[in-house]
Amino acid sequence: MSISVPPCAAAVGKSLRVSRPEVGGPRDRQAQNHSALRTTDPRHLQIGPFVESPLFEILAWESTDLGLLSLRRRELLCEPGTLVTEVTLNQEFLMSSCVTASERALAEIALQMHTGTRLRVLVGGLGLGYTAQAALESDRVSDCEVVELLPQVIDWLRQGLIPLSDELNAEDRLKVTQGDLFRLIAGPPTQKHDLILIDVDHSPEENLATANSTFYRADGLKAAKLHLADDGILGVWSYAASSPFLDALREVFREVRVESVTVFNNLINERQTDWLFFARD
Repeated sequence: MSISVPPCAAAVGKSLRVSRPEVGGPRDRQAQNHSALRTTDPRHLQIGPFVESPLFEILAWESTDLGLLSLRRRELLCEPGTLVTEVTLNQEFLMSSCVTASERALAEIALQMHTGTRLRVLVGGLGLGYTAQAALESDRVSDCEVVELLPQVIDWLRQGLIPLSDELNAEDRLKVTQGDLFRLIAGPPTQKHDLILIDVDHSPEENLATANSTFYRADGLKAAKLHLADDGILGVWSYAASSPFLDALREVFREVRVESVTVFNNLINERQTDWLFFARD
């Protein structure tokens, strides 16, 4: 199988040796389309800017419970001077600062659906911070707590390695804690939230951890619903549509809404669609 690399797909530093193109993971619907860079053993790479070229740098390479996690920054060949920050897990593509519309829409649509004020927001998965940022842009949000499984991702934020670091670190309404969101909402609630926004797995059928699958079934959703305040809204991100998850939502919640977010992704030179599921009683 041959894989063509679109004009924006790779910016290579002079000191970086490139091997065969690698197909990324399904995040942002790039499982079959995204051509990522494979390097030599990362332990032999300089962490930080390459001396010979500013076009590609590995900001962090971390061993986690889920595998090898990488944070990298590179310049788009088709847009000189434009830098994008990307995350990979086990050399599979997870997310990019270049394509954030659906992550932001997860918060924006939920806020449009909820007419209340002084809203308490719970976000599952920090990522590059775009869902939390979109929530905090509303003055109707009184506080936003982000629960992130991987402490390394939280460290990236605190160390200023992601594009939104300065803005999010200066936000008094934001609290970022390390933990397992799915375990949290499976247990009894200690407080209620007006919005619970989850962007952790690739899709309801494709989970980063097998234990997560319980949440996407009716019993898991019933437990999660107990964490919602009156008129509270649950929002879930997915790279793919999911009929079984939609059926489970309709079994548990009175109102269910599905939104598709389609954008042109110049990293793969084509349009892509992500799916957002919303539910409330």
